[in-house]
Amino acid sequence: MRKRLLIFAGLLSMTIAVSMHAAAPMMMTMEMGIAEQVEQEKMISLSVEGNVVQVTGATGMVLEVVSLTGRQVATYKIDSPAQRIELSVPKGCYILKVGKVVRKVTIH
Repeated sequence: MRKRLLIFAGLLSMTIAVSMHAAAPMMMTMEMGIAEQVEQEKMISLSVEGNVVQVTGATGMVLEVVSLTGRQVATYKIDSPAQRIELSVPKGCYILKVGKVVRKVTIH
């Protein structure tokens, strides 16, 4: 019984330590103002139709088009809250990046 109680107490203290450790970066993020940037990036949306990309919520940011081999193919400055960009890239699969938002897309 005593051994079980010690094991339980040890597991409980580890759980509390892990949860406090996980909460610390969240608090630090909020204090540093990074939470606002994270919220903004959650509102960014990318949609693709043919070779046209619709980007919303990314004013002032840059859209990067990267090949699957990791080579940067193109960059586009986002100047408005909702912007349509016609990609001038060959048909194929690409990775689109705006801030921390990343999408794998197929251009037809």
